[in-house]
Amino acid sequence: MKEENQDTTHFGYKTVESNQKESLVADVFHSVAAKYDIMNDFMSFGIHRLWKRQTIACSGVRKGHRVLDLAGGTGDLTAKFSQLVGDTGQVILGDINDSMLKVGRDKLRDLGLVNNIEYVQMNAQALPFPDNSIDVITIAFGLRNVTDKDEAIRSMYRVLKPGGRLLILEFSKTDNEALSKLYDFYSFNILPTMGKLVANDSESYRYLAESIRMHPDQETLKGMMETAGFEQASYQNFTGGIVALHRGFKY
Repeated sequence: MKEENQDTTHFGYKTVESNQKESLVADVFHSVAAKYDIMNDFMSFGIHRLWKRQTIACSGVRKGHRVLDLAGGTGDLTAKFSQLVGDTGQVILGDINDSMLKVGRDKLRDLGLVNNIEYVQMNAQALPFPDNSIDVITIAFGLRNVTDKDEAIRSMYRVLKPGGRLLILEFSKTDNEALSKLYDFYSFNILPTMGKLVANDSESYRYLAESIRMHPDQETLKGMMETAGFEQASYQNFTGGIVALHRGFKY
């Protein structure tokens, strides 16, 4: 969410120059890439796998589709999409961070998934694809790290085919006061400690906790999708609203 001054934006709770955020976020993910999958399981107690499974179930991906797994990191969604699109389809694992892409590529190749996956380093704000060329776009736990989220959503809309859909899986806001207090304590006390112990990096995980708090709430993000042109925009809360899955269609 940008501030009124378009020259500045948020990096966690800090205000930074907009042109600095990309490199600051890059440093975070260069640091955590090697331990990213392990930390995901620790941080969410494995529940992130259920959130991603539900995203895949809502994607409508089928044989022959061209799918963009944007900010796809280590390729959890790409692995399943690769099986769904088959030999006649294609999955593009796209991420702005080359360290994350390398980890994802190595993992997927170890799983024997090589024939229908392409790896592309890209910025979500300027997707390197023609208009109307992608059937489905997913972005899981990546939008909050984008400098200009509105521009990124417009870019996703542009490259989707008519009839295509966008799914955004992201941390969001819970209305449950007790859950919110517990989540805050976990995020700012337990999570950085886990980051230090597992990944030898507490500051990156403190940033990730802060970036979640600065991300637009469910209704705001739904409105951003509608402004970009998406129709039938909706969202589904998971785990009391700690995470939400937004969905929209291009007609």
